[in-house]
Amino acid sequence: MNRSLLTLALAALLVPAQAQTQALDLLEAWQRAEQRAPEAAQARAAREAGVARGEQAKALWRPQLLVEAGASKATHETAMRGAQFSAPGFGQSQGVAFDTSVTGGTGTRTALMLRQPLFSRERDAQAQALGLSQSMAEAEWTQARQALMLQVVEAYFAVGLAHERLRLVAQQQTAVDRAAAEARDRFQLGDRPITDVHEATARAAALQAERLAADSQIQVVRAALADLMGALPADAAPRLPAANPRVPAGALATWLQDADQGNPGLQRAELGVQVLQAQARAVAGAALPTVDLVAQAARERLSGSGDFGAARNSATQGAIGVQVVLPLYTGGMRPALAHEAQARVSRAQAERDRARQQVAQQTRAAWLDLAVGERQLAALSAALEASRARLDATRLGLQAGDRTLLDLLRAENDAAAAELALLEARTRLITSRLHLSALAGQLDEGALQQARALLPPVPQPQ
Repeated sequence: MNRSLLTLALAALLVPAQAQTQALDLLEAWQRAEQRAPEAAQARAAREAGVARGEQAKALWRPQLLVEAGASKATHETAMRGAQFSAPGFGQSQGVAFDTSVTGGTGTRTALMLRQPLFSRERDAQAQALGLSQSMAEAEWTQARQALMLQVVEAYFAVGLAHERLRLVAQQQTAVDRAAAEARDRFQLGDRPITDVHEATARAAALQAERLAADSQIQVVRAALADLMGALPADAAPRLPAANPRVPAGALATWLQDADQGNPGLQRAELGVQVLQAQARAVAGAALPTVDLVAQAARERLSGSGDFGAARNSATQGAIGVQVVLPLYTGGMRPALAHEAQARVSRAQAERDRARQQVAQQTRAAWLDLAVGERQLAALSAALEASRARLDATRLGLQAGDRTLLDLLRAENDAAAAELALLEARTRLITSRLHLSALAGQLDEGALQQARALLPPVPQPQ
């Protein structure tokens, strides 16, 4: 008897605690996750990297300006024989010799070089590949953002369903403990068999185990949602649909077409193929000539002493012109790179085709969930109504002696299971609609707002 009273007291304490919880808005959960979830930070960083690749594509055709400076220890010896010399006032001399010598002198060099690409098929292809990589990063960001939205929605509903499961178990436990206490009292009066006491006791123990498992599940799913949001208030409770939501499925052909054209994963796969094709063109372009505008100004200086005493040599150079480079032979490297690039393109094309098949299958499955969802909800609603009617009838039958306590315990369990199944189906229908939108590349905050409209409004503070 004391055990039953303790269990009833714990159940009574649970109800006020649930009543004091504060409703958590679905859109608010997403906005927090967008700012704080590690997945969101990872997606933003990948997007920024894509923007940088776009800048790299532009930089390939911009001029490159280089400054060179150096210092060294150097030796310079020159010997010239048979030279002709002439100068005003000195006449002209034949067979003149010039000798210079600097041993272990100090040499310096400074140069300013400018190179402007004019023609290069390799650079063209590299710029295309980098530009496509930027678009690919944008598609990856969209895909990651939509995946995070779905993750938040699923975690949000998982917490709500876990709380409902605990509430229903506590409700059953209260009823079973009440029935067990009544069975013991009536057994002592000789009005009930001992089997009723044993059945109620066994069911109460089973419900206690279910309650412990439900409480553990709440902690797990709340921790998962808190990881996404950065933090989850202890009194926050997600909202669940209070009525059967109406979510039209639309035409399957339209969804399949939208998914084929708008799915960010397929866009990413297609762009991946194009990037590899551009890289293959870059490999082929490396065998073609390149034309650059080249300008250079340089000064070299060497000073020290040598065989003829102190000496200093200096030279200043300046040049501007067009440079043409034509690769002739690379030892077989270029054909090997071309073969590898083409194989990578073929592999990416096969992966893209497989991804298209998977997206079509997922779209069809999500659409079927919606197409039969409303009928499933109607059937589950009817099942819940029938379960509750059966429970009421069983209670009356037990009082009249037409039903046993075991019948009542089964009816209690079936009614709770039917209520939980209906709640799960309602949330699954909303999630399926969002999943279908994500497959078509249409999942955004507007879609989340439509899903939020299917939930009870958040109570405003007084």
